[in-house]
Amino acid sequence: MKQQTMGKQIAELRKDKGMTQLELAQQMHVTDKAVSKWECDKAAPDVHSLPKLAALLGTTTDALLAAVATPVAATPKTSEVWYIIRLILRAVALAMGVATVVLSLLKEIDLPDAVTMLGIGMVCLAVYTLEQKED
Repeated sequence: MKQQTMGKQIAELRKDKGMTQLELAQQMHVTDKAVSKWECDKAAPDVHSLPKLAALLGTTTDALLAAVATPVAATPKTSEVWYIIRLILRAVALAMGVATVVLSLLKEIDLPDAVTMLGIGMVCLAVYTLEQKED
């Protein structure tokens, strides 16, 4: 059998045995939706159920575990969320700085509160900068 993900391997072996997802699910005491998630690589079988699954599919647990890991790619939604988070971090930092300057000029803020506001802005900038370095 060629190198493939565990899900693809389960699907192929199940079909080779002439079983439906529902039949495999009933024998494994799980739902057919669970089997579907395994085969789509959205979830994996519980480690304790692997011996039974391997036996039902006519393979070994080692063969199931030797499957290629499914790469987790960033989805567009994830990218959009991180874009918004970065934008918010920069906006909060800017707002804190501007608010501190304006309130100081109007003599409406005392030193500890000003330092706190600037500290919040600096933390936002630090998180933004560190997150950027990870990319």
